[in-house]
Amino acid sequence: MQLIGSTTSPYVRRIAMWAQVNNCDLTRVNLNIFGDDDRPTMIKNNPARKIPILIDDEFTITDSNNIIRYLLDKTQSTQLSWPQENLLTTINACNDSLVELFLCKRSGFDIQADKLFFNLQRERVEQTLNYLNDHLTNDEFKGCEYLNISLYCLLDWISFRELVDFSHLNELVALHNSYENHQAAISTDPRD
Repeated sequence: MQLIGSTTSPYVRRIAMWAQVNNCDLTRVNLNIFGDDDRPTMIKNNPARKIPILIDDEFTITDSNNIIRYLLDKTQSTQLSWPQENLLTTINACNDSLVELFLCKRSGFDIQADKLFFNLQRERVEQTLNYLNDHLTNDEFKGCEYLNISLYCLLDWISFRELVDFSHLNELVALHNSYENHQAAISTDPRD
């Protein structure tokens, strides 16, 4: 199986980390998704022009949520429960808002401007991080390896891109720090 994406993407990284932890053999194909040379590969495999993309023989799956469902099924692992799916949706909402802000910033926009779009994204980020901090100790969260990996990848991407200060959210800081010496976190670090 091939996992196509960018080494800096938290969505790609969460799949790569989960696969490594669970001995699921994936070959990673790194793309510069904004570069002229690599962009056609992404477009050919996903008309929505998003990563990650999983190719298993002739079968192509897009979106990290679909990919993890496929891999959990393929490895005969327990699927996420509905409460866990809801928590994952919260992680994804925060991540999506931060990606939007990051891309706007790279495009030269003042993302601190008092504009509806930027205000809504910043509000969503603040609220979802607070919510996740408050719910991180719930059994549904603690009992789901993929949720923990996904949240770690989000937090580490926030730190890597210097997007938001979450140092006042103690549970999130503790989770982020708990992966410091984790081999899968080290081997997928986007800083390398």
